[in-house]
Amino acid sequence: MIPAFAKKSETAIPIYVVESDNLKSISIDLNIADWVITNQFQAALGKILIIPNDKGSISSVLVGWGSEATRSRGRFHMGAAAAQLPMGTYEIISGLSGKDLENAHLAWILSSYCFDRYKIKPMQSAKLKASKGINTKRILIEVEGDFLTRDLVNTPTNDMGPDALEKAFCDLAKKHNANTNIIKGDNLLNQNFPMIHAVGRASDQEPRLLDMQWGENNNPKVTLVGKGVCFDTGGLNIKPTASMSLMKKDMGGSATVLGLAHMIMSLNLKINLRVIIPAVENSISSNSFRPQDILISRKGMSVEINHTDAEGRLILADALSLADEDKPDLLICNATLTGAARVALGPDMPPYFTDDDQLANQIQNASIENVDPLWRMPFWSPYESFIEPEVADLDNAPKGGFAGAITAALFLRRFVEKAKYFVHFDLFAWAPVAKPSQSQGGACQSARAMLSVIEKRYE
Repeated sequence: MIPAFAKKSETAIPIYVVESDNLKSISIDLNIADWVITNQFQAALGKILIIPNDKGSISSVLVGWGSEATRSRGRFHMGAAAAQLPMGTYEIISGLSGKDLENAHLAWILSSYCFDRYKIKPMQSAKLKASKGINTKRILIEVEGDFLTRDLVNTPTNDMGPDALEKAFCDLAKKHNANTNIIKGDNLLNQNFPMIHAVGRASDQEPRLLDMQWGENNNPKVTLVGKGVCFDTGGLNIKPTASMSLMKKDMGGSATVLGLAHMIMSLNLKINLRVIIPAVENSISSNSFRPQDILISRKGMSVEINHTDAEGRLILADALSLADEDKPDLLICNATLTGAARVALGPDMPPYFTDDDQLANQIQNASIENVDPLWRMPFWSPYESFIEPEVADLDNAPKGGFAGAITAALFLRRFVEKAKYFVHFDLFAWAPVAKPSQSQGGACQSARAMLSVIEKRYE
């Protein structure tokens, strides 16, 4: 679907955003005090009050903004209001300004998302006319990237396997006149991507490496690497049913980098962008890789396989090695990698790892400013011994279960040496329950925050 604002020429119903403490004064100013009392409207967060005119049409709308305390317990509150409004065109007249007003517009457009590939669903009928000074182009580009990510994650594996992910990748490249290089099947071995090949060789759809380049060569190099495991059975260490139910989303890292790449290219940022996605399905067959196998990575390090369900870090290792060889200024890794991250921070706040404090501060500030929750976790070097087995250089799944998100991040860091700055995001890419502007299902996490970081670093 294509997100959009109402046309500037459309007549709009005014929206007044009201905090609980200011309800009395604005109801008096608008001469609707009796109507507010009759409807027992208290300006609770996300609640609306429709003000009729003498003809029975809508004259205006009050949108409750609660208190600062209630607003801090969620985000995209305007999305909740937009979902309640009847058909029509609306415009926010008062109550918000600056970044708050911009985020309200973003929330409204995000709330229009609908995944209807397999079932016809009612569309949000309320349209928003942009307030004066709002950068609608920028908001729509961000929302397009968000919707692309959600669509990819929401599509089940029968329609979003490695073949379909490659098509989505190539379609995006074509749209933005980017160059692509695709390496498939046994060619992965010929071109030294042994771990991508090992993880994906059991599937009917060949494993592959997707590589896209865009922008001027003399611009700063920014490389995005996304985990593209289109389904993860767990391999020979097969997952139980409950753990397998959401594994169509195990390509959420690749979906995220494609959404972010769309934002970057649409805004024509002055960078040399590279997008690398190892795309596989972790299946079971007679040629599946096995526990206790020892694989040699692209970088030359040996990896002991102690759990075939820790396959994402294996394919990312080869992809990160390729990215690192190009010596990018900034290397970003996105992956739905560990359950440990979800235990620590829940589904809404992905952790990120970087050794650079300045970059970490930029990400944290962008996270807050762009309402894109993220939290820093450490590359804790004393845990390096956890991933160092006796018989190989690295262990893909250290025993004990401690610090699972950190040890996975440390594993990936071993394959990055030449990039000037490196950051790894351990995403969930899924909303277990619907919230304002976020339906249940695929979720785009970290992309808008990193767009802001990239834009400011290379402006």
